[in-house]
Amino acid sequence: QVQLVESGGGLVQAGDFLRLSCAASGDTSCIAAMAWYRQAPGKEREFLAGISSGGSTNYLDSVKGRFTISRDNAKNTLYLQMNSLKTEDTAVYYCNAARIIAAVCGGMDYWGKGTLGTVSS
Repeated sequence: QVQLVESGGGLVQAGDFLRLSCAASGDTSCIAAMAWYRQAPGKEREFLAGISSGGSTNYLDSVKGRFTISRDNAKNTLYLQMNSLKTEDTAVYYCNAARIIAAVCGGMDYWGKGTLGTVSS
């Protein structure tokens, strides 16, 4: 119904930046809020940043002021600008899209396969 594909991960040094993208395809009219999650090796997946269909945002406290989530509905794309990266930001970053409340959209949220961001000291 909806497919999400992340891109933009890579290897950078502490203090550098990465810009992640999440391209949505399929029945994109079923997408409500979108979010980024991340999972570091040996740790559980955690919520990172979210954005509503109207543009309201919220962030994990540890990334406030450094990361910015945005979306371009015309391009069906979600973004995450990550600045001033720290080694603790090393993780697989996942794109998530919540389903709107509509019978034609089914009952499952959507997830991408993830993109790896590695920050070296």
